[in-house]
Amino acid sequence: MNPTFVLARDHLQRAATILGGVDQRSRQLRHIIERTIGLMEEYRPEPPPRASNVIELSDYDHLRQ
Repeated sequence: MNPTFVLARDHLQRAATILGGVDQRSRQLRHIIERTIGLMEEYRPEPPPRASNVIELSDYDHLRQ
């Protein structure tokens, strides 16, 4: 995982801990933060495209019509 993502996730985890209140607003904010952390952990960057001189014909099927 990108070091920036790790740092951001750590900050969000601390913020969720600080929001320990039982009121509705604190619960909502904690839920948003926890969901954001989950999304960050699910993120998988796409591999960079390979440099190649091979053309995939399936990429151009729409032109044959």
